[in-house]
Amino acid sequence: MIWQRDRYISHCLFEYTGREMFCELFGPLYHLEAEWRRQGASEKEIAMTAFNWDYVLYTFLPGSTGAITGRGTEVLEDTPEVRITRDPMGRTMRLFKNSATIPLPMDYPVKTMDDWLKIKHWYTFREERVNREALRQRKELRDKGYLTIISVPGGFDEPRQLLGEENLCCAYYDEPEMIADMMETFTDTALKVLDRVGDMVPIDNLIVHEDMAGKSGPLIGPNLVKEFIAPYYSRVWDAAKSYGAKLFSQDSDGNMNPLIDAFMECGVNCFYPLEPAAGMDMVALRQKYGKKLYMKGGIDKHTLRKDKDAIRAELEYKMSSPMLGGGTIFALDHRIPNGVSIENYRYYVNLGREMLGLEPIRDEGWMRMAF
Repeated sequence: MIWQRDRYISHCLFEYTGREMFCELFGPLYHLEAEWRRQGASEKEIAMTAFNWDYVLYTFLPGSTGAITGRGTEVLEDTPEVRITRDPMGRTMRLFKNSATIPLPMDYPVKTMDDWLKIKHWYTFREERVNREALRQRKELRDKGYLTIISVPGGFDEPRQLLGEENLCCAYYDEPEMIADMMETFTDTALKVLDRVGDMVPIDNLIVHEDMAGKSGPLIGPNLVKEFIAPYYSRVWDAAKSYGAKLFSQDSDGNMNPLIDAFMECGVNCFYPLEPAAGMDMVALRQKYGKKLYMKGGIDKHTLRKDKDAIRAELEYKMSSPMLGGGTIFALDHRIPNGVSIENYRYYVNLGREMLGLEPIRDEGWMRMAF
């Protein structure tokens, strides 16, 4: 079913709209399409359109808050196995084609404050960050029921792109002035962009990408979040709220439990994809936070590799009474993994729809809901 912004926002804010929401956030992992074709899946199943997933109509507002480097991507080497490029940040990126879809950096542009000051202009504000003509078109879409979304750089993720994980974690202690200056620069630019965008089109959903945790926990603790990231989040969220925003969602894989309180204090009211393998239990989170936190994802993707009894047990737990009535967007906790049979995936879809009281599949359509 296609949702419009009003109903979606109400659902996220725990108002029962007469229907639960069941969607696919990310789609299949690399190689799964080939597996499914060998198992007799239709092309509509491969494309995800056969499952009549719920999704909300949405549009990203054309206000750029991140790096503008003025550079393109340069291909340095391209073989059947590996592609090596130089990205717009000047990083050498390596992609192993047979096992991945995302290239990883081999080097980074920032090590010291001097390095940061040389590229700081990538993040400073200029009027070209806001496309006013495109904003007028987005206003028309919002009037037709589209959710309006704007993103800001992650308080951890963006410095990580510049320094790498290890160097960033050390820099909080060795170069705190540099990290503080990054946060202040991100804040200043985001506020100026939000002011110009919000003057033309109301904002519904502020989003931020972090991916700052693994299975054992986050890469920094709540003390560093509160010192460096929270002031940035708080000021940007206050600005977004002044232009109508009600939703502030953070995308971060891994075990984010130690940081949830710190991020909620500065405005975040949605976390996803809530990976059970990393200790994220959406039912336990609902018991702890109640209606303060809406959630997307949370259904264990690895269960779909098991038998149908395991799939049923997972859905009976996740689709239980405390999770119903608004505040939950039911979905797998990330991409559908290799090794999930098309038979099991069909079973998961149909059983989930049955448990949530949704109508049988009749229509086609799918839109990625990972925002």
